[in-house]
Amino acid sequence: VLRLGQGTRDHPPAQAALRDRLLTAVVSCFKRHGAAAIDTPVLELRETLMGKYGQEAKLIYELQDQGGELLALRYDLTVPFARYLAMNKITNMKRYHVAKVYRRDNPATSRGRYREFYQCDFDIAGHFDPMIPDAECLKIVHEILSDLQLGDFLIKVNDRRILNGVFAACGIPESKFITTCSTVDKLDKIPWEEVKNEMVGEKGLSPEAADCIGEYVQLHGGLDLIERLLQDPKLSQNKLAKEGLGDMKLLFEYLTLFGITGKISFDLSLARGLDYYTGVIFEAVLLQQENNHVEESVSVGSVAGGGRYDGLVGMFDPKGRKVPCVGFSIGIERIFSILEQRVKASGEKLRATETEVLVATPQKHFLAPRLKLISELWDARIKAEMFYKKDPKLLKQLQYCEDAGIPLVAIIGEQELTDGVVKLRDVATREEVRM
Repeated sequence: VLRLGQGTRDHPPAQAALRDRLLTAVVSCFKRHGAAAIDTPVLELRETLMGKYGQEAKLIYELQDQGGELLALRYDLTVPFARYLAMNKITNMKRYHVAKVYRRDNPATSRGRYREFYQCDFDIAGHFDPMIPDAECLKIVHEILSDLQLGDFLIKVNDRRILNGVFAACGIPESKFITTCSTVDKLDKIPWEEVKNEMVGEKGLSPEAADCIGEYVQLHGGLDLIERLLQDPKLSQNKLAKEGLGDMKLLFEYLTLFGITGKISFDLSLARGLDYYTGVIFEAVLLQQENNHVEESVSVGSVAGGGRYDGLVGMFDPKGRKVPCVGFSIGIERIFSILEQRVKASGEKLRATETEVLVATPQKHFLAPRLKLISELWDARIKAEMFYKKDPKLLKQLQYCEDAGIPLVAIIGEQELTDGVVKLRDVATREEVRM
C-alpha cells in the first residue's frame, strides 16, 4: 500500500494555490517593511542545532553519519539565521525567510501540526535604540493578522527579564528559572491549580514560592499594569524586572503611536518555551466568541510568536561577539488549516490555475490557427491554454472553462479566420465580442 510518512502531506493543486495566496500576502507585508530574503540549507551541522532549544531538542531530526559529518534537519529558521550572521560577520540586517522546517513531533494534523511544515520568519538584527525594532515586529504581526481577516485576535506581550525578576522576588533559585518558565508557559492550556501542582510536585518549589509566582503570572493589562508593577515593593528591588518593566513601558508608548494597543495585552503568564529568548516575548492568538450571550472570548490557538534573543549569535562567534536580534514566526500551517476549513464550509471553489483564456475552435482541422493564436497570446504574456486534440468538440472546451474557472474563451473558426478576427466569449455571462 502506498502511503505518506507520518506527519507529512501532499498538497493537491487547489490547496497549493491557497497556500501560495497566503504566503504572497505575508511576504508582501515583510517587503513593505524593507526586509531582504535569505535562504539557508535544510541540513545544518548537528552541533549547530544542539543546546539552543532547551527541552525541545529531543524533537530534532538527526541524520546518520554519512561519512565524517553529523548532520540534522533544521528545526526552525532562527538558529540558522544566527549561524549565518556569525559566519558572515554581519552585524546589521533585516531579513525574512520562508522555508520548510522539520520536527520529530507527535503530529496532530487536525490542528495543523506536522513533522514537515513551513515557517515564515521576520527578524531585525543589530544594535539599535531600545524597543523601536520590537515595536515594528508587533506592528507587522498586527498588519498580517488584520490583512488575512482571520477574525478577532490578541497579541500577548511579556519580557523574560520581568519573569525572571518575578521568580527571583519569589525566592526561586536561578538554576530553576528555565524549568519554572516552561511550567508557567502551560497556563494558557491548564488552570493555575494544575500549574501550581506541577511546580511543587515535579519542579520541587515550595507551595509559598508557587503562590507568590501565582500572584503575578495571573495578571494582564496595559500601561496601567506596567505602572503598578514599577511601584511594586518586591519587583522594584529587582534590577532585571525594573529594566524589563521600563522597556515594556517604552514599548507600549510606541505601540500607542502605531495605534494598535487595542489588540495588545501585557500578560505575565506568557513564557514561551525556547531557551534563547532574553527580553521581550510575544504570541498572537486567535479568539473565538464563546456564544452570543456572553462577551467572553476564548483562544483557539497561537498563530504567531517571537521575541528578543540577544545572546544567540554570540553562541556561534568564536570571540562571543553579540548581535542583538528580535523577530517572530508566523504560524502559517495553523492559519492555512483555518482558511482551508473556511473555504470548505463556504463551498467556495478554489481555482488551481490562473489561466485567463482558452483558445477554442468549433471547426475541424483547425489545429494550425489555434497554435498560431495561442503562441501570440503567450508571447504577449497572457495566461492561455488549449486542448491537446486536433479536433476537440466545442461543448467540451466550454465545459472545461466552467470547471476550471477560466473566465474567457477565444474562439477561432472559418468565418473568424476569413475576417481576420477572434470571437471572445465571457464564460459566465455568455456575451460575445468580435475583436
